[in-house]
Amino acid sequence: MERIFIWALLIWITLTIPRSNSVEDEVKKAMIEFMDNLSPQNDVVLRLGNWGWNSTSDPCKDKWFGVECNDGLTTVRKIVLEKLSFNGTFDASSLCLVTSITVLSLQTNNLTGNLPLEIGDCKALTHLYLAGNQFSGDLPDSLAQLSNLKRLHISDNKFHGNLPNISRISGLVSFVAENNELSGRIPDFDFTNFDKFNASNNNFSGQIPDVKGKFEAQSFLGNPYLCGIPLPNLCPPPLKTEKPKKISAKKILIYSGYVIMGSFILVLAIFIFLKRKKPRKENTESRSAMPSSTIASGETRKERSEYSLTSLESGRIPTLVVLGSPGKKTATLGLSFEGLLKAPAELLGRGKHGSLYKVRVENGVLLAVKRIKDWDISLEEFDRRMRRLDQVKHRNVLPPVAFYGSEQEKLLVYDFQPNGSLFQRLHGSSESNGQVFDWGSRLSVAAIISEALSFMHDELNQDGVGHGNLKSMNILFNQAMEPCISEYGLMVVENENQHHSIMEATYYNDEESTSSQTTFKVDIYGFGVILLELLTGRLVQKNGFDLPNWVQSVVKEEWTVEVFDKALISEGANEERMVNLLLVALKCINPSPNQRPTMTQVSMMINCIRDEEERSLSFAL
Repeated sequence: MERIFIWALLIWITLTIPRSNSVEDEVKKAMIEFMDNLSPQNDVVLRLGNWGWNSTSDPCKDKWFGVECNDGLTTVRKIVLEKLSFNGTFDASSLCLVTSITVLSLQTNNLTGNLPLEIGDCKALTHLYLAGNQFSGDLPDSLAQLSNLKRLHISDNKFHGNLPNISRISGLVSFVAENNELSGRIPDFDFTNFDKFNASNNNFSGQIPDVKGKFEAQSFLGNPYLCGIPLPNLCPPPLKTEKPKKISAKKILIYSGYVIMGSFILVLAIFIFLKRKKPRKENTESRSAMPSSTIASGETRKERSEYSLTSLESGRIPTLVVLGSPGKKTATLGLSFEGLLKAPAELLGRGKHGSLYKVRVENGVLLAVKRIKDWDISLEEFDRRMRRLDQVKHRNVLPPVAFYGSEQEKLLVYDFQPNGSLFQRLHGSSESNGQVFDWGSRLSVAAIISEALSFMHDELNQDGVGHGNLKSMNILFNQAMEPCISEYGLMVVENENQHHSIMEATYYNDEESTSSQTTFKVDIYGFGVILLELLTGRLVQKNGFDLPNWVQSVVKEEWTVEVFDKALISEGANEERMVNLLLVALKCINPSPNQRPTMTQVSMMINCIRDEEERSLSFAL
């Protein structure tokens, strides 16, 4: 009996002793195994008394050498092990069990072997520095799965073979790979985002992609088979294809006989078919008069016919104005009003003042068509506004490529953006296109949109044209997954439930500002609400919940941290910088419009926060 009691006591003690909550045992074990492969002899341990990297200490609390954790010392964020003469191998399968790691630098060692396929499991990696080692072999295709990667530096190794499809990583800003043995073509990166690129002294071949004038010949020297700008050697013209051989006269006569015989049989068959179907002629003509556009399933016949030629004008085909300098996709469409309205269409959404359609034109290109009813604006002002918007270009503001106006309604045509909206990224699934919407990505969206909105406000200040309906549903992601402002200049608040549209109507009743100033202040309020969505991950309004009021009440009670999205907290996002962005948002939604900052001021504040974030991720190389 006494023995049973002792065993029970031991079991109770084992179950009740608290386990370390700083770093899980599996993560610690994986890190130690990773280190054992980097330095099999562990010679470096003898030289560094505060080395750590053992099972009796904690990576964060005991400050293992080269390890940096989040502010709460619970999550490993960075591992920097440079110039330590490691001569082992890179065990990515162990490293990537540390799912929170964002920065890895193993530069200037003597590591050998291949870059493992398992590197693709380090989904949170933003910075990967492997330069100055003895790595060899092909780069694994799994590198392209690191959708959050910003910097990839692999210079001064022995990598060879073609590059994987890393150009699909939309956030990449630097790729440094000189002094390797890489071959094949250089991928068509989005060089507009790059601040550093070097592919010199390899075996690349073919034409250099368009680098947007950002990089000189030095970035490509030492590749004998490369050609094109910025190198002095031009690419040879494409080879001429051989002309098809002429068909003999004898074969032409034979084929002609087949065609004549087939035509006769076809005409006979059509005649018999029409004769049988004659009683149904009236019904057939009735069906053929229906509009050819196809709206999303579930629409009534009345709803289907609203996007048709006859529903807009009677007796004539209206004029569709195609604006100058359209995008590449629409430059050769030859858009016409009749062709546009006969094209298959899908209803994407319906608001208080209009509808949005996805339309596929004849050559297969997708367009977005915005249809607005009862817009209180003259045709002359509408025409002037659209042409003025076409003159003001910013890469992160989607311009209309065509428009049509009548007294009753207006149509605006845009290039269709296939990657969804900011609203979907925040309030849909946790991941989109395999990309984690982490703190860095959200801060980048805030910075890009603030810069674009600031530019538009400055350029259109004299015209008094603001956005008028800024919200997360109107921030779309383009092909390169860059955020873009859509529907700029359409001063129609579709979502009457949006918090700021209701509040602004109250604030401006005293007419303390001019009409144009009012529009810009409304934009700033709307942008502040978007910042709150980015920080909290919450809907603006739902079942009586009001996001701006809730945030202000929580901050007032000094529980500021409670407002932040739990996903941001768990990833170890910097609390100080999140608070700073929250303060910018609160300035934007100030109840007094005249107390709100300008968009230029907002953009400057957010860029300062982003610069601090970048500095925290950078290392002295």
